[in-house]
Formats: sequence, structure tokens, C-alpha cells
Amino acid sequence: MTSSSNAEEGFTLLEMVCILAVIAMVAGVVLPNISRSTSRPRLEAYAVETASLLKADRTAAIRHRGQVVTQVDATARTLRSGSTGQILRVPDDVVFDAILPSRCNDRPAFSSISFFPNGISCGGTVTLSRLGTSYEIRVNWLTGGVEIVPRSAP
Repeated sequence: MTSSSNAEEGFTLLEMVCILAVIAMVAGVVLPNISRSTSRPRLEAYAVETASLLKADRTAAIRHRGQVVTQVDATARTLRSGSTGQILRVPDDVVFDAILPSRCNDRPAFSSISFFPNGISCGGTVTLSRLGTSYEIRVNWLTGGVEIVPRSAP
């Protein structure tokens, strides 16, 4: 014989399914509203990826003894490697600016950073910013060297 206290202990399968359904509904409402913005470490990672792409193009120009051109499209928020065709896309919540020469090697530059067989470049700067933090990826016009310079808002 079972007592009335034993009959009411625990959860039934139906109660568990109802609880899981409520949790799923709450998650369906809350999860899309969680911010998916670019974090500070991710912004730094984009700067490192940009510098790596530029360094790889410089290295390819030296190795293959030919000019390599990296395309910079600030409107589309992309960089395209001239040596590998790799495309780096920057998210919409990151401010993407580029300061590039209008002419390179006595020709129009057309939104690009060129690297020559001897390693030099016409230079340029790509800036990635978000919420008071920015990184300038600079290509030295004389040496072709690529560096990342972090900037913070005062």
C-alpha cells in the first residue's frame, strides 16, 4: 500500500516536457536579442589578419620577383590579396577607413596597396575602429614594412 505522500513525489514526463517547452520559448526570445557585436579582442584579431594579408603579399612580391597588388575596398569593407585571392571581410559594426596614395609608380593607384619585387611599396594605412578603440595597419612607403599601431580614445 502506498501512502499519499509517495504518490505526489517527483515529476511526471508531461511536467518535464512542459518545463522544457517553456525554457525553449524563453531562449527563442532572449538569444536573438543578445548583442553579437565585435568585441575588442576580435577587433584586434581583424587588425592582425589585415597585417598578415599585407605581409604575405609583400613576401610574395619579393619571392616571385614581381609586383603584387592588394585591393582595398572601403565601401564593401574588404581587402583582397593579390597573391592568393584571399578576401578579408570586416563586419558592419567596425568602422573601416583607408588612406591610400592616389598614384603609385607613376600610375593611378585605384584603391590598392602595391608591393614591388624589391619589397618597397607606395604605402597606405587601413584603420579599424569600434567603441573608442582603433588599430592602424600601416604600410611604410619606403620599406614596405607592415605594422599595427593601437589607438585608444582619451
